[in-house]
Amino acid sequence: MLIFINKELKVNGVDIAYQLHGDKQAPVLLLVHGLSTPLTGWPVEMVDSFVEKGFRVLLIDNRDMGKSEQLNDLPIPNLLWTVLKIKFGFSVKVPYQLEDMMTDTVALLDALSIDKVHLVGASMGGMIAQLMAINHQERLLSLTSIMSTTGYNKLPAIDASVKKVLSQKPLSQRYRDRCQYHKNKWRAIGSPKYPLDDTELTVRVVQLLDRGISGKGTLRQMLAILTAPDRTARLKSVLTPTLVIHGDSDGLVHLDGGIATANAISNAKLQVYKGMGHDFPVELIPSIVNDIVEHAQAVEL
Repeated sequence: MLIFINKELKVNGVDIAYQLHGDKQAPVLLLVHGLSTPLTGWPVEMVDSFVEKGFRVLLIDNRDMGKSEQLNDLPIPNLLWTVLKIKFGFSVKVPYQLEDMMTDTVALLDALSIDKVHLVGASMGGMIAQLMAINHQERLLSLTSIMSTTGYNKLPAIDASVKKVLSQKPLSQRYRDRCQYHKNKWRAIGSPKYPLDDTELTVRVVQLLDRGISGKGTLRQMLAILTAPDRTARLKSVLTPTLVIHGDSDGLVHLDGGIATANAISNAKLQVYKGMGHDFPVELIPSIVNDIVEHAQAVEL
Protein backbone atom coordinates (compact mmCIF):
# COMPACT_ATOMS: atom_id res chain seq x y z
CA MET A 1 0.00 0.00 0.00
CA LEU A 2 1.47 3.36 -1.06
CA ILE A 3 1.39 6.03 1.65
CA PHE A 4 2.34 9.71 1.54
CA ILE A 5 3.18 11.49 4.81
CA ASN A 6 4.12 15.18 5.12
CA LYS A 7 4.85 16.16 8.74
CA GLU A 8 7.20 17.81 11.24
CA LEU A 9 8.75 16.31 14.37
CA LYS A 10 10.70 17.90 17.22
CA VAL A 11 14.02 16.04 17.25
CA ASN A 12 17.36 17.06 18.75
CA GLY A 13 15.58 20.22 19.98
CA VAL A 14 14.66 21.32 16.44
CA ASP A 15 11.47 20.95 14.40
CA ILE A 16 12.45 18.88 11.37
CA ALA A 17 10.04 18.54 8.44
CA TYR A 18 9.95 15.38 6.37
CA GLN A 19 8.03 13.44 3.76
CA LEU A 20 7.56 9.70 3.39
CA HIS A 21 6.59 8.16 0.06
CA GLY A 22 5.82 4.52 -0.68
CA ASP A 23 4.99 1.22 0.96
CA LYS A 24 5.72 1.26 4.70
CA GLN A 25 6.99 -2.32 4.47
CA ALA A 26 9.64 -1.44 1.85
CA PRO A 27 13.31 -0.73 2.68
CA VAL A 28 13.85 2.96 3.45
CA LEU A 29 15.89 5.18 1.13
CA LEU A 30 16.78 8.43 2.94
CA LEU A 31 17.50 11.47 0.75
CA VAL A 32 19.41 14.42 2.27
CA HIS A 33 19.96 17.50 0.09
CA GLY A 34 22.44 20.33 0.20
CA LEU A 35 23.06 23.95 1.07
CA SER A 36 20.04 26.23 0.82
CA THR A 37 17.99 23.41 -0.72
CA PRO A 38 14.74 22.07 0.77
CA LEU A 39 13.53 18.56 0.07
CA THR A 40 11.85 19.68 -3.16
CA GLY A 41 15.36 19.89 -4.59
CA TRP A 42 14.99 16.17 -5.26
CA PRO A 43 13.22 15.95 -8.64
CA VAL A 44 9.73 14.45 -8.40
CA GLU A 45 10.52 11.96 -11.17
CA MET A 46 13.52 10.73 -9.17
CA VAL A 47 11.47 10.19 -6.00
CA ASP A 48 8.68 8.48 -7.96
CA SER A 49 11.19 6.18 -9.65
CA PHE A 50 12.64 5.06 -6.32
CA VAL A 51 9.13 4.26 -5.06
CA GLU A 52 8.30 2.36 -8.26
CA LYS A 53 11.48 0.32 -7.83
CA GLY A 54 10.45 -0.86 -4.38
CA PHE A 55 11.73 1.67 -1.84
CA ARG A 56 10.05 3.75 0.82
CA VAL A 57 11.55 7.20 0.31
CA LEU A 58 12.20 9.49 3.27
CA LEU A 59 13.05 13.11 2.43
CA ILE A 60 13.97 15.75 4.99
CA ASP A 61 14.29 19.51 5.15
CA ASN A 62 17.58 20.23 6.91
CA ARG A 63 17.38 22.64 9.84
CA ASP A 64 16.97 26.27 8.71
CA MET A 65 15.44 25.27 5.37
CA GLY A 66 12.06 24.38 3.89
CA LYS A 67 9.39 23.67 6.50
CA SER A 68 11.95 22.85 9.19
CA GLU A 69 12.57 25.26 12.03
CA GLN A 70 14.35 28.52 11.20
CA LEU A 71 16.94 29.08 13.93
CA ASN A 72 16.84 32.86 13.73
CA ASP A 73 17.67 33.27 17.42
CA LEU A 74 21.21 32.08 16.66
CA PRO A 75 23.60 34.94 15.85
CA ILE A 76 25.41 34.92 12.51
CA PRO A 77 29.07 36.04 12.57
CA ASN A 78 30.36 38.14 9.70
CA LEU A 79 31.00 35.74 6.81
CA LEU A 80 34.08 37.50 5.37
CA TRP A 81 35.67 37.90 8.79
CA THR A 82 34.97 34.24 9.56
CA VAL A 83 36.56 33.10 6.28
CA LEU A 84 39.68 35.17 7.03
CA LYS A 85 39.96 33.72 10.54
CA ILE A 86 39.65 30.19 9.16
CA LYS A 87 42.28 30.93 6.50
CA PHE A 88 44.80 32.08 9.12
CA GLY A 89 44.09 29.23 11.51
CA PHE A 90 42.05 31.02 14.16
CA SER A 91 39.17 29.25 15.88
CA VAL A 92 35.70 30.57 15.12
CA LYS A 93 32.32 30.12 16.76
CA VAL A 94 29.44 29.37 14.42
CA PRO A 95 25.70 28.78 15.07
CA TYR A 96 26.00 25.02 14.55
CA GLN A 97 28.12 22.35 12.89
CA LEU A 98 27.48 19.71 10.25
CA GLU A 99 27.53 17.20 13.12
CA ASP A 100 24.43 18.89 14.55
CA MET A 101 22.64 18.41 11.23
CA MET A 102 23.74 14.78 11.22
CA THR A 103 22.31 14.38 14.72
CA ASP A 104 19.01 15.89 13.53
CA THR A 105 18.84 13.20 10.87
CA VAL A 106 19.65 10.32 13.21
CA ALA A 107 17.16 11.63 15.77
CA LEU A 108 14.46 11.74 13.09
CA LEU A 109 15.11 8.09 12.27
CA ASP A 110 14.80 7.28 15.98
CA ALA A 111 11.52 9.21 16.24
CA LEU A 112 10.13 7.35 13.22
CA SER A 113 11.36 3.99 14.58
CA ILE A 114 13.46 3.42 11.47
CA ASP A 115 16.44 1.25 12.33
CA LYS A 116 18.43 1.11 9.08
CA VAL A 117 18.38 3.04 5.80
CA HIS A 118 19.98 3.26 2.42
CA LEU A 119 21.40 6.79 2.68
CA VAL A 120 21.77 9.16 -0.27
CA GLY A 121 23.26 12.62 0.25
CA ALA A 122 23.83 15.35 -2.33
CA SER A 123 26.36 18.18 -1.94
CA MET A 124 26.17 19.33 1.72
CA GLY A 125 23.82 16.39 2.19
CA GLY A 126 26.69 14.17 1.06
CA MET A 127 28.83 15.65 3.83
CA ILE A 128 26.09 14.93 6.37
CA ALA A 129 25.76 11.41 4.96
CA GLN A 130 29.52 10.86 5.28
CA LEU A 131 29.35 11.91 8.93
CA MET A 132 26.52 9.43 9.51
CA ALA A 133 28.67 6.70 7.97
CA ILE A 134 31.55 7.69 10.25
CA ASN A 135 29.53 7.94 13.46
CA HIS A 136 26.52 5.67 12.93
CA GLN A 137 27.60 2.91 10.56
CA GLU A 138 25.19 0.51 12.23
CA ARG A 139 22.25 2.56 10.88
CA LEU A 140 23.31 2.37 7.22
CA LEU A 141 22.69 -0.41 4.74
CA SER A 142 24.42 1.53 1.98
CA LEU A 143 25.79 5.02 1.32
CA THR A 144 25.61 7.09 -1.86
CA SER A 145 27.51 10.39 -1.86
CA ILE A 146 26.61 12.65 -4.79
CA MET A 147 28.45 15.80 -5.95
CA SER A 148 30.13 16.08 -2.55
CA THR A 149 33.62 16.14 -1.06
CA THR A 150 35.73 15.17 1.96
CA GLY A 151 36.41 18.64 3.32
CA TYR A 152 40.10 18.50 2.39
CA ASN A 153 41.00 22.15 1.87
CA LYS A 154 43.62 21.61 -0.85
CA LEU A 155 41.04 20.42 -3.38
CA PRO A 156 40.15 22.79 -6.25
CA ALA A 157 38.03 25.80 -5.33
CA ILE A 158 34.74 26.92 -6.86
CA ASP A 159 35.03 28.02 -10.49
CA ALA A 160 35.39 31.81 -10.72
CA SER A 161 32.35 32.15 -12.99
CA VAL A 162 30.17 30.24 -10.52
CA LYS A 163 31.53 32.18 -7.55
CA LYS A 164 30.68 35.46 -9.28
CA VAL A 165 27.03 34.47 -9.73
CA LEU A 166 26.69 33.06 -6.21
CA SER A 167 28.08 36.26 -4.70
CA GLN A 168 25.21 38.28 -6.15
CA LYS A 169 21.94 39.01 -4.36
CA PRO A 170 18.33 39.29 -5.54
CA LEU A 171 17.44 42.76 -6.79
CA SER A 172 14.73 42.83 -4.12
CA GLN A 173 12.79 40.46 -1.89
CA ARG A 174 9.87 40.44 -4.30
CA TYR A 175 9.00 36.91 -5.41
CA ARG A 176 9.84 37.58 -9.05
CA ASP A 177 13.31 38.91 -8.22
CA ARG A 178 14.04 36.05 -5.84
CA CYS A 179 12.92 33.59 -8.50
CA GLN A 180 15.22 35.17 -11.09
CA TYR A 181 18.16 35.11 -8.66
CA HIS A 182 17.73 31.39 -8.01
CA LYS A 183 17.31 30.67 -11.72
CA ASN A 184 20.61 32.45 -12.36
CA LYS A 185 22.23 30.40 -9.58
CA TRP A 186 21.00 27.06 -10.90
CA ARG A 187 22.06 27.96 -14.45
CA ALA A 188 25.55 28.77 -13.17
CA ILE A 189 26.01 25.50 -11.30
CA GLY A 190 23.98 23.34 -13.68
CA SER A 191 25.06 20.80 -16.26
CA PRO A 192 26.50 22.44 -19.41
CA LYS A 193 25.70 19.38 -21.53
CA TYR A 194 22.11 19.21 -20.24
CA PRO A 195 20.79 22.76 -19.75
CA LEU A 196 17.24 23.06 -18.45
CA ASP A 197 14.86 25.03 -20.62
CA ASP A 198 13.46 28.15 -18.98
CA THR A 199 10.06 26.62 -18.25
CA GLU A 200 11.46 23.55 -16.49
CA LEU A 201 13.96 25.66 -14.57
CA THR A 202 11.20 28.01 -13.44
CA VAL A 203 9.11 25.05 -12.23
CA ARG A 204 12.04 23.69 -10.18
CA VAL A 205 12.83 27.07 -8.63
CA VAL A 206 9.18 27.74 -7.77
CA GLN A 207 9.04 24.35 -6.01
CA LEU A 208 12.08 25.34 -3.95
CA LEU A 209 10.80 28.80 -3.07
CA ASP A 210 7.33 27.56 -2.19
CA ARG A 211 8.82 24.96 0.15
CA GLY A 212 11.00 27.66 1.71
CA ILE A 213 14.52 29.04 1.23
CA SER A 214 15.90 31.09 4.11
CA GLY A 215 18.66 33.60 3.38
CA LYS A 216 19.83 33.64 7.01
CA GLY A 217 19.50 29.88 7.15
CA THR A 218 21.71 29.60 4.08
CA LEU A 219 24.41 31.65 5.83
CA ARG A 220 24.24 29.47 8.94
CA GLN A 221 24.50 26.31 6.84
CA MET A 222 27.39 27.80 4.87
CA LEU A 223 29.27 28.56 8.09
CA ALA A 224 28.81 24.93 9.15
CA ILE A 225 30.40 23.80 5.87
CA LEU A 226 33.26 26.31 6.03
CA THR A 227 34.25 25.30 9.56
CA ALA A 228 33.90 21.54 9.06
CA PRO A 229 37.19 19.66 9.56
CA ASP A 230 38.61 17.37 6.89
CA ARG A 231 36.86 13.98 7.01
CA THR A 232 39.46 12.06 4.96
CA ALA A 233 41.12 10.15 7.81
CA ARG A 234 37.81 9.30 9.49
CA LEU A 235 36.28 8.11 6.21
CA LYS A 236 38.92 5.38 6.06
CA SER A 237 37.07 3.66 8.92
CA VAL A 238 33.83 3.45 6.90
CA LEU A 239 32.93 -0.10 5.87
CA THR A 240 29.43 0.70 4.59
CA PRO A 241 29.06 -0.23 0.89
CA THR A 242 29.55 3.13 -0.82
CA LEU A 243 28.77 4.59 -4.22
CA VAL A 244 30.15 8.01 -5.21
CA ILE A 245 28.45 9.88 -8.06
CA HIS A 246 29.89 13.06 -9.57
CA GLY A 247 29.77 15.07 -12.76
CA ASP A 248 32.92 15.99 -14.65
CA SER A 249 31.55 19.51 -15.26
CA ASP A 250 30.74 20.47 -11.67
CA GLY A 251 31.84 24.07 -11.14
CA LEU A 252 30.72 24.23 -7.50
CA VAL A 253 32.20 21.03 -6.05
CA HIS A 254 34.97 19.91 -8.39
CA LEU A 255 35.17 16.30 -9.56
CA ASP A 256 38.33 15.96 -7.46
CA GLY A 257 36.04 16.09 -4.40
CA GLY A 258 34.20 13.00 -5.58
CA ILE A 259 37.45 11.23 -6.44
CA ALA A 260 38.83 12.07 -2.98
CA THR A 261 35.67 10.66 -1.37
CA ALA A 262 35.91 7.42 -3.34
CA ASN A 263 39.61 7.08 -2.52
CA ALA A 264 39.02 7.67 1.20
CA ILE A 265 36.33 4.99 1.66
CA SER A 266 37.35 1.36 1.38
CA ASN A 267 36.00 -0.37 -1.75
CA ALA A 268 33.89 2.64 -2.76
CA LYS A 269 32.66 2.69 -6.35
CA LEU A 270 32.97 5.90 -8.39
CA GLN A 271 30.52 6.78 -11.17
CA VAL A 272 31.42 9.87 -13.20
CA TYR A 273 28.87 11.43 -15.56
CA LYS A 274 30.19 13.42 -18.51
CA GLY A 275 28.67 16.87 -18.88
CA MET A 276 26.96 16.76 -15.48
CA GLY A 277 27.30 19.79 -13.24
CA HIS A 278 25.94 20.41 -9.75
CA ASP A 279 22.35 19.40 -10.44
CA PHE A 280 20.20 16.48 -11.57
CA PRO A 281 19.66 16.80 -15.34
CA VAL A 282 16.38 15.32 -16.54
CA GLU A 283 18.26 13.25 -19.12
CA LEU A 284 20.46 11.60 -16.47
CA ILE A 285 17.87 10.90 -13.77
CA PRO A 286 17.01 7.38 -15.05
CA SER A 287 20.70 6.38 -15.06
CA ILE A 288 21.38 7.94 -11.65
CA VAL A 289 18.33 6.21 -10.18
CA ASN A 290 19.43 2.88 -11.65
CA ASP A 291 22.95 3.30 -10.24
CA ILE A 292 21.60 3.96 -6.75
CA VAL A 293 18.99 1.19 -6.90
CA GLU A 294 21.49 -1.41 -8.16
CA HIS A 295 23.93 -0.37 -5.43
CA ALA A 296 21.26 -0.66 -2.72
CA GLN A 297 19.81 -3.92 -4.00
CA ALA A 298 23.25 -5.53 -4.22
CA VAL A 299 23.64 -4.95 -0.48
CA GLU A 300 20.34 -6.69 0.23
CA LEU A 301 21.20 -9.83 -1.76
